[in-house]
Amino acid sequence: MIRSKRQFVYGAVSTSVQLVPGNSAGTVTTFYTSSLGDNHDEIDFEFLGNETGQPYTIHTNVYANGVGDKEMQFKPWFDPTDGYHNYTISWTPCRIVWYIDGTPIRVFRNYERSNGVPFPTWQPMFAYSSIWAAEDWATQKGRVKTDWSKAPFVANYHGIDLDVCECYGGDCVYGCAAAFGGQGCGGQQLTGAEMGQMQWVQDNFRIYDYCVDYERFNGQMAPECSLPQY
Repeated sequence: MIRSKRQFVYGAVSTSVQLVPGNSAGTVTTFYTSSLGDNHDEIDFEFLGNETGQPYTIHTNVYANGVGDKEMQFKPWFDPTDGYHNYTISWTPCRIVWYIDGTPIRVFRNYERSNGVPFPTWQPMFAYSSIWAAEDWATQKGRVKTDWSKAPFVANYHGIDLDVCECYGGDCVYGCAAAFGGQGCGGQQLTGAEMGQMQWVQDNFRIYDYCVDYERFNGQMAPECSLPQY
């Protein structure tokens, strides 16, 4: 695991990754932000490996105060093992946006004050990258195990860019909120072109959305599922 030296509240973090080629079943390559402690905040990019010839699953999630269950997953529209691709997490007081090569793929809007939906707002985070073994769940819900004869499994990272509000707790949280949300949320909307790009990705490559998994949640869907995200 690699962790950034800087801790921050709000901003954009990005890195370029070349995922494990060939049979990567059971591996999980990650790029994410997280605070410390059990009741942590976290914003995830996780790349779930697969058998040779089968696509990766791009797994996104957000935790607030230790509670997640906000998963959205995609199949890539490109080969993530053939060269580097850029992954960006943009976190502001208004929303979280996940980008791949500059294309937004998901938005999670802040409805904490208006609708009681937990949102990361006050815990400083670090940026992390890692690769780890998770054959019990990562590939086809654990049906496909890791072929250890294919080891080592190597993912390559190229650089990390942190355009963030550096903060280590205390009053700086409020200053960071003002810096990244002081003009209100209206000025932080995606452009029409970006909304079109995201809609294209979600229409064609989204394979899981917690907001439509009625069986998992026994029909008790999260309140944000009935609210606009962008």
